[in-house]
Amino acid sequence: MTRARNRAVVLGGSMAGLLAARVLAEFYAEVVVVDRDRVVGVHEPRRGTPHTRHAHGLHARGQLILEDLFPGFTEALAAAGMPVGDLGEMRWFFNARRLRPARTGLKSLTPPRPYLEGCVRDRVAALPNVVFREEHQILAPTATADRGRITGVRIRQAATGAEEELAADLVVDATGRGSRTPAWLEELGYRRPDEERVRIDLAYTTRHYRTEPGMFDGVQSINPVASPDHPRGAFFGQVGPDRCILSLTGILGDQPPTEPGAFLEFVRSLPVPDVYDAVRGAEPLDDPVSFRFPASVRRRYERLTRFPEGLLVMGDAVCSFNPVYGQGMSVAAIEAMALRDRLRQEGPVAPGPFHRDVSRAIDIPWDVSAGGDLAFPGVRGRRTVKVRVGNAYMARVQYAATKDARLADGMMRVAGLIDPPQSLMRPLTALRVLRHATLRPPKALARPASADPVAPGPTG
Repeated sequence: MTRARNRAVVLGGSMAGLLAARVLAEFYAEVVVVDRDRVVGVHEPRRGTPHTRHAHGLHARGQLILEDLFPGFTEALAAAGMPVGDLGEMRWFFNARRLRPARTGLKSLTPPRPYLEGCVRDRVAALPNVVFREEHQILAPTATADRGRITGVRIRQAATGAEEELAADLVVDATGRGSRTPAWLEELGYRRPDEERVRIDLAYTTRHYRTEPGMFDGVQSINPVASPDHPRGAFFGQVGPDRCILSLTGILGDQPPTEPGAFLEFVRSLPVPDVYDAVRGAEPLDDPVSFRFPASVRRRYERLTRFPEGLLVMGDAVCSFNPVYGQGMSVAAIEAMALRDRLRQEGPVAPGPFHRDVSRAIDIPWDVSAGGDLAFPGVRGRRTVKVRVGNAYMARVQYAATKDARLADGMMRVAGLIDPPQSLMRPLTALRVLRHATLRPPKALARPASADPVAPGPTG
């Protein structure tokens, strides 16, 4: 494709920024990616992304988009020994009940997040018109005299302190939750975007183990998902040929501990024994590490009536979801495709229409995650009729899916952002749900593992 535009600058070299750069490279003579860390060739956790140490998954819709942008990507991961599996064939527990396994045909990629991101970054860095400016601090955007257009960005090299102005036809902010665009807008004489917050005070604590034969009994992961009746959860899955990850989750101040013995006791307190039975004697590869996520945040850029030309915002800089739903990377991929659609039109990308595209991409996953969080009584927020009815119906769907593989398949298609939640309310599907759960299902009794009478294995 002919590149009729000169230079685009992407702020942030994580997944949203990388996918934006990949798309922009089709249309711009040069794409510059600026990040405060060293990022090219890095496949390990780095200072700027502490959350990447914890369990992540790239589900269905995101996997399909990455395969479109980087043909052969999934096959290359599998060839490197990274886990690629069917989303419905994992061992899922909702409300302490196991879903029926379902062969959905939807792929889920669960290598370590830094490795997955590093593979994407390697592909983007190999593009001849993409340049990475690593270990540079982002200072502020530059603008025209009337402040109606962003003309570039000022950056500072970490090692020398030297400052530089990068001129650009387009600047894309993909710096994540800590984005300073709201403050920059205010400094330029614009309004900050409105924000919606759902405070959950989520905490992850993660430890890696050496995989042992029979630990997973043929499945890719074992996932007791937190629910209002059983608010402690876990994601326990394979992340490499001989390595697995266990991320424990607690909300509203219930932080899984980092002391090895207390960590294992938290595992034992889960409402099903499967994870504890797998790890109680396993060899740990590191010490437990915690990460806190106070609130899901959505910034409403699409509602601003004034916004400078030449600046776009995407990824977690617009909306950061509760990570237990695994939506972030896939939503970033959907936004990148929306950017590509806008770039295929003549002329510059107008911020207003693009931010409305991003908002539409966010609407469904936000309803799923924010609405699901409001099912927990201790989470503060406005529970509309839509939220209350949706949560009551989803409790029935989750129960029915423990008995009906077709409903489990439908749940996974919604979780993978392939189908909207309304697909679970179609008449024939609703009949299947109500056949098993006319009334709201009773609370399932927890079945935590028994205390281990045998001496525990190594604690690291």
